Amino acid sequence: MLPALTDETFMTERARDKFHLGFLRIVATDAGYVGGLLVTNRLGRPLEFQCTTPVKANRTQEILYGPTLKPFLFSELIGVTLIDRLQVKPQVVLVDQEALLDLRQHIALPVACVLDDETDTSDLPDESRLSLGAQTVRVHAEHTGDVSTIQQWSSTIPCDADLCEPLDRVREALEETLRSVSAA
Repeated sequence: MLPALTDETFMTERARDKFHLGFLRIVATDAGYVGGLLVTNRLGRPLEFQCTTPVKANRTQEILYGPTLKPFLFSELIGVTLIDRLQVKPQVVLVDQEALLDLRQHIALPVACVLDDETDTSDLPDESRLSLGAQTVRVHAEHTGDVSTIQQWSSTIPCDADLCEPLDRVREALEETLRSVSAA
């Protein structure tokens, strides 16, 4: 016999079904940087994918922006554009490139960087990192409140979830898209 569904159980299941993760990745090409954003359900099934055309700074911009160029291109130009285009909005955006953490300065969604297994997290303050799925993630230093927001949703993500795998899918989808465009 199936267990009875209470209003609380039903609402919890509905909330879990509405939880979406965004996986944002930037790839360098000869033509410039290309960004891709995959939105999935909590189990990693794709709901929406968006990508940009190549964005490349000219030499004058490289000089004037200096070390702030990459975070500007990645976050303000590519990241914000992709978020704005989405029909299915994620509750959390996951990245694996440190320069993309600045995206949090420009959007109202929590952004967390998935740390690889070799990253030493002992120097990161506890309030800027947490375990999510099978990985450790960190949030922007100026948005440590995002840790508690992400923790509210963390139980919806399986403990053994590999959060790097969807980011690899984004990279592969971008590479495939670029091959298709260059072949046309």
